[in-house]
Amino acid sequence: MKTVREIVACITDIAPLEWQESWDNAGLLVGDADMEVDKALVALDVTEAVIDEAVEKGFHLVISHHPLIFKPLKHLLPENTLERIVIKAIRNDIAIACMHTNLDNSRLGVSFELAKKLGVKDVHVIEQIKGLDVEAGGGMVGFLENEMDESDFLSMVKKNLGAKALRHSDFLNRKIKKVAVCGGAGFFLLNDVKHCNADAYVTADVKYHDFFEADGKLLLVDAGHYETEQFTKELIADVISKKITNFAVSISEVKTNSINYFV
Repeated sequence: MKTVREIVACITDIAPLEWQESWDNAGLLVGDADMEVDKALVALDVTEAVIDEAVEKGFHLVISHHPLIFKPLKHLLPENTLERIVIKAIRNDIAIACMHTNLDNSRLGVSFELAKKLGVKDVHVIEQIKGLDVEAGGGMVGFLENEMDESDFLSMVKKNLGAKALRHSDFLNRKIKKVAVCGGAGFFLLNDVKHCNADAYVTADVKYHDFFEADGKLLLVDAGHYETEQFTKELIADVISKKITNFAVSISEVKTNSINYFV
């Protein structure tokens, strides 16, 4: 048995909570840090179905990427999804921890995992967190082993991420070799990506007018929020399993992608 605190520390060792953005709410959000648990369930999002899965399978710790609680709760009544989740977790002694932008900003975090899935190597952080003497910050940029045509590059991204569709800026009829990535909503890094002279930038949640900002400098690709962050589940589970070899970690079987496609 390990305490919730010990399990959460496995992740914060590579992604300290101090690295989270000021607007974020990462860390232990529900439960007792000193409670002993024998296994953990890992998910991208905490939904009612995930908590039901935890109850059914006897998990007393759920670790997710996206925080369950962003805004202060004024009461705990079963009137909406968030409050029902918190009530059910408390009733069933389930602790909930979330590793969000602290893991986004980790050198070994979300964007690093995305880069690996796309075959992007020799990577480094795009936007370094100021004041740190270690490499940490938003996004990653590196190189493909072999340059690719734009259409072949998009086909590879779609296949490797299991995406049903991609949105992208105009083709520039250039080869793709240097690639920047940022799991989740990463448009805020576009100017930094341009300064890196990347040929393509793969991220998510790009708005209609934002695609104009590619401005003939690169191929801007929106591959989907879930699609670019889905591998975070395996990342969290792998980190814990390597640090504590006798602790059971399972990936949630619940599909938490909130977006569906009609094609």
